[in-house]
Amino acid sequence: MSRIGNSPVAIPEGVTVEVKEALVTVKGKMGELSQDFAGVDVKVEDGNVLVERPSDSKEHKAKHGLYRALIANMVKGVSEGWIKELELVGVGYRASNQGQKLDLALGFSHNIILDIAPEVKVETISEKGKNPIVKLTSHDKQLVGQVAAKIRSFRKPEPYKGKGVKFVGEQLRRKAGKSA
Repeated sequence: MSRIGNSPVAIPEGVTVEVKEALVTVKGKMGELSQDFAGVDVKVEDGNVLVERPSDSKEHKAKHGLYRALIANMVKGVSEGWIKELELVGVGYRASNQGQKLDLALGFSHNIILDIAPEVKVETISEKGKNPIVKLTSHDKQLVGQVAAKIRSFRKPEPYKGKGVKFVGEQLRRKAGKSA
C-alpha cells in the first residue's frame, strides 16, 4: 500500500492543474511544468489532485507514490519555488556570477566557468569572514538539484578538513587524520 500515493495534493490559490490523456500540466506564478504519466489515473477534484492505481500489482504500486510525489513537487515549485544553497569551504575559494554564468575559484589553476540553465536563477553571496554561498532558485526541483549536484561535483568536501563545495546545513563525516 502506498501511503504517499493515497494522500491528495492540495492545489494552492493561483495554481491551475490540467490533465489531458497522459500529461499533467501545472501553471503558477513561478512558471509552468508538465509531466507525462503511465500506469495510474490522475484526477482533479475539489481543489485537490488525486492519483489512483488500477490494480495492486508491484509496478502500479511503485508508480502510484512516484507520480503523486512528482505532481506535489510541481505544485510546490510553481507556487513557492525550490532553493538550493551551496557553501564554498576553503581558503581562496570564491564564487561570482555575471547573469547566468557562474565563475568558481576552487583551488585549481584556472577558474571554472559554468553556464547555468535560464530556468535557474543564480545568486552569489560573499561576506567578509564568511564562506561564499551560491544560491540557486527555480520552479523545477529536478533541474535545480541537477545544477547543484554539478557544482558540488567540481570539488566534493574532503573528510579531514571539510574543504570543498557542500550544501548549506549538510553534515559531513569527518576523520581524525594520522596520529603522530
